Amino acid sequence: MTCDSINNRLLDTTDRKLEKPPAKSKVPAGVKKTFRSYDQDQMFLLPPSLDEWLPDDHSARFISEVVEELLDLDGIYASYIEASGAPPYDPKMMLKLMLYSYSIGVTSAREMERRCYVDVAFRWICANVAPDHRSISRFRRRHLDSLKALFLQVLRLCGQAGLIKLGRIALDGTKLRANASRRKAMSYDHIKPRMEQLEKEVEAILAEAEAIDEAEDKAFGINNRGDEVPAELARRETRLSKLRAAKEAIEADAKQKAREQAIKNATKKGKSTAEIAEAAIQAEETAVADPKAQRSFTDPESRMMKTNDGFNYAYNG
Repeated sequence: MTCDSINNRLLDTTDRKLEKPPAKSKVPAGVKKTFRSYDQDQMFLLPPSLDEWLPDDHSARFISEVVEELLDLDGIYASYIEASGAPPYDPKMMLKLMLYSYSIGVTSAREMERRCYVDVAFRWICANVAPDHRSISRFRRRHLDSLKALFLQVLRLCGQAGLIKLGRIALDGTKLRANASRRKAMSYDHIKPRMEQLEKEVEAILAEAEAIDEAEDKAFGINNRGDEVPAELARRETRLSKLRAAKEAIEADAKQKAREQAIKNATKKGKSTAEIAEAAIQAEETAVADPKAQRSFTDPESRMMKTNDGFNYAYNG
């Protein structure tokens, strides 16, 4: 055998070794594949505990402990005078529900009711009880004054515990021009003199009308009904009613601001719920309206605000 034939045979053997065998095609397993167990009708083998589902450091636990141990709820319980009737929801549960909801930005009673079914934290707070939205709304309206003071206390405690940051919040200050005329408005210090002037004019018109009626009755023997309102009198009475409404609205705003400030100051000092309520009442009674406060007669709900083109009646976005 020659050397060339030996080399050729060695090369053929090497080429055959380097060739890869054809890959075997894989057949899909399909439904024969073993998957993890999935059964929506599977019941719990042991009774579940909501307490295990909620993290230990959850803010709902903190609010629950605050309501149970730190807050003074005498004002809320004192509102229940009669012991008869159908038993209402526990005030502690309702208070925890509202405080936690407000702290996470949920203010709708219907949304609270919905979350009592689908949210673990809400279900834990209410112990798997889902109060309807009407009961939540009635509870809020009934204890509105107490809730304001209690909510401020809870926010301060959350801030001290590091659960939330109490600082400056950016708000949308966009000014939306109102459809109100600046000329059809009046400040508080001008309303009262104008009201007195209109009252005198109304009295004068009424006296004049009465005198004319008496003179006509004597001259012609005509018995007028006396309920006909002259156009000038009607115009002045309409203007007078608007002035009274504007005056009352400005005074109501002053009382509301004084009340809110009193509650804020009393809460900062750590006073009880009864002392906070008393401070709010005293602030309302001693509130004095700002003489420069203005009220528009064409759009009473708008307020005088500083805009890009000066002061105008507007709304804050």
